[in-house]
Amino acid sequence: MKKILVANRGEIAIRVMRTAKKMGIKTVAVFSKADRRAPHVKYADEAVCIGEAPSNESYLLGDKIIEVAKTLNADGIHPGYGFLSENAEFAEAVENQNLTFIGPRSKAIKMMGDKLAAKDAVKAYDIPMVPGVDHAIKNPEEAIAIAKTIGFPILIKAAAGGGGKGMRVVNEEKDVIEQMERAISEATSAFGDGSVFVEKYVTSPRHIEIQIMADIHGNVVHLFERECSIQRRHQKVIEEAPSVVLTPELRAKMGQAAVDVAKSCDYVGAGTVEFLLDGEHNFYFLEMNTRLQVEHPVTELITGIDLVELQIKVARGERLGIIQSDLAINGHALELRVYAEDPLNEFLPSVGHLETYQLPVGDNIRVDNGFEEGMDIPIYYDPMLSKLITYGKTRREAIQLMIKAIEKYTVKGVKTTLPFGRFVCEHNAFRSGNFDTHFVKKHYSPLALEAQRKQEAEIAALAALSQYLEDQKLVRLPIQ
Repeated sequence: MKKILVANRGEIAIRVMRTAKKMGIKTVAVFSKADRRAPHVKYADEAVCIGEAPSNESYLLGDKIIEVAKTLNADGIHPGYGFLSENAEFAEAVENQNLTFIGPRSKAIKMMGDKLAAKDAVKAYDIPMVPGVDHAIKNPEEAIAIAKTIGFPILIKAAAGGGGKGMRVVNEEKDVIEQMERAISEATSAFGDGSVFVEKYVTSPRHIEIQIMADIHGNVVHLFERECSIQRRHQKVIEEAPSVVLTPELRAKMGQAAVDVAKSCDYVGAGTVEFLLDGEHNFYFLEMNTRLQVEHPVTELITGIDLVELQIKVARGERLGIIQSDLAINGHALELRVYAEDPLNEFLPSVGHLETYQLPVGDNIRVDNGFEEGMDIPIYYDPMLSKLITYGKTRREAIQLMIKAIEKYTVKGVKTTLPFGRFVCEHNAFRSGNFDTHFVKKHYSPLALEAQRKQEAEIAALAALSQYLEDQKLVRLPIQ
């Protein structure tokens, strides 16, 4: 493999290209007109504009991307995450054009992309699943009957969904019809498929995911877990590895379950198996993400393995070169997704101009970044600017370094999730490890963030006053 086209933008495009260049592989960037001056365009060896700013006129044009790859004699296409990364038709089209899709086979993407099909596939491996139904339902009366069997609260969930779309928690029978209609409508709008199913809603859940890697020779390993419970709108904001609540025994069980999920669909490449963990530490299979995850850097830091490099090697037909006993957890890593969002206004996107944009640097601080000072934030794409990752020998060390890194990260012109990240890192519930996916609902509010800011400002003012008074004493000392 001598040349790879990266069918993505921003920080993940640069992340993939960085490893490709390390391996001596040339890179091709594709970009929309809105991204003409983006860093990933400059970083690549070659770059081609593929369309207008909206993603359905550029980054989602699979045929055009394949055409560019063939014209520039690329050997493979890396989809990153988002856009076409979990599009089975695109993966199949790449395969049919004798190009290498650096990801799983289209069959596995299709099977795991449908939550009901995924549940059916893993049945033979006796993997725990949340009580509920394994088929799509359209009749609210059936949903009510199921709810009475498994008990409220229930979760109505889009079969083809993700990212919290087409998902409704229902606590009482009287709300089933309305919430089901909303879930179906949202699922149809977001995914073109209104199929929903019902399962028991797990209260006080933690969101734990297991990173797996598989080759075409039948070798599958897991690279331990990531804790992804700090979320807003069912989407992750802070992730860490390892989780503070998993014992070695539970880690081994969940790891094996993830390996079995991969085997159930003949998986190849990097993938993530997601689980819910309840208050009694029972775990339940949730879904499989058939791509590289946003939060993969924390796994890389605690294992010392470049996951993109492994993806490329597996895509070339190589063996993994590692077995499960070779892998061990070393230290602790934390990631904050730095979004252009306003945490004081319900995390709504904050579009604007990056007047100042300075990244933190230092030992054990990593920033996977996709922007530069002076750029505008496009309204057409996910508002993530970068990922801020810290590593420490202990969890406490990683958290303290994250707080320090946030302080050194300077952004002017748009609101970001940096203050929220600091709020979480300084909160007792997070520091103690006693939290779940309801952290934001239980502990966070704009008022709480403002109170924290005010306290910090007062402390800073007192420190400045103290220093001023000390300086005045020195000035007034008599000359000897």
